[in-house]
Amino acid sequence: MRPLAGYRSGMGRPVTLVQLADVEAAAARIAGHVVRTQLVPWSDGDRDRPLWLKPENLQVIGAFKIRGAVNAVAALDPEARARGVVTHSSGNHAQALALAARRHGVKAHVVMPTTSPAVKVEATRALGADVTLVPPAERATRVAELVAEHGYTFIPPFDHPDVIAGQGTIGLEIVTDLPEVATVLVPVGGGGLVAGVATAIKARAPQVRVIACEPELAGDVADSMRHGERRVWPVDQTYRTIADSLRVSVGELTWEHIRARVDGVLTVSEDAIRAAVVALATRARLVAEPGGAVATAAYLEHRADLPPGPVVAVVSGGNIDPALLASLLAG
Repeated sequence: MRPLAGYRSGMGRPVTLVQLADVEAAAARIAGHVVRTQLVPWSDGDRDRPLWLKPENLQVIGAFKIRGAVNAVAALDPEARARGVVTHSSGNHAQALALAARRHGVKAHVVMPTTSPAVKVEATRALGADVTLVPPAERATRVAELVAEHGYTFIPPFDHPDVIAGQGTIGLEIVTDLPEVATVLVPVGGGGLVAGVATAIKARAPQVRVIACEPELAGDVADSMRHGERRVWPVDQTYRTIADSLRVSVGELTWEHIRARVDGVLTVSEDAIRAAVVALATRARLVAEPGGAVATAAYLEHRADLPPGPVVAVVSGGNIDPALLASLLAG
């Protein structure tokens, strides 16, 4: 990775952004550890803007996060692996890191907010990680305490170059499988996914528009773009959305990638998110959690605002609480 020529952060410092070579290296590193998901056509999409789904909910842990976690753990030196790894996550990165660590013989500890869906907490523990539950506002501070106490290596859920590079492999697959794609819609919470996807796509196919998609109730990226600087929303605001995987604000490193490489942002209502979960289950036969359905919701709610040409929406995760899914399907 190298500093992007002529580009500086909001603080005026040169920023080292992930490059295409880093994403390509990640693709080689994670091969055999992740599913190469195939694009799925949306049967009744707009004729001028046909929709394809990138079903990352079909990954072994039910979300795209396995890509970045495997890449980050595989890149650790032996000393760091021996100390073990730690992270904080509402669930998807927690499961991804737990599995990546188990596959590489590394001990994993995960700090999760008490609001995490039980299905995600149980799955993380089943993968062998030690789990500590804390109030949402304390997740980062508890990780810092564990690093100080035990010397664990911290692998953030999004704000890390190896994590961003791993998530970027999705972008490589999209432009390979659908060269004529015009727009790619990507859910955004902490921003690792859209940062990586935009890195890969803008390097391989710079004419393709990459759009970040987020809930209106956790709209910090839209807020950041309006003000031209990173805006962090407090957890009592972001935790209003049903999309639990998108309740974190964009990271410092991911924001620099977004402001350099992402073309725009769309926000969606809570009703649109709920409707997208139902539509994915009943029309595409794909189980998506609310956060994983946000890009699809953006297409359904804002398709008229998109430029003509094929659209890909990333279905980023499918770890929905069964009771919630049942209630949404029941209407």
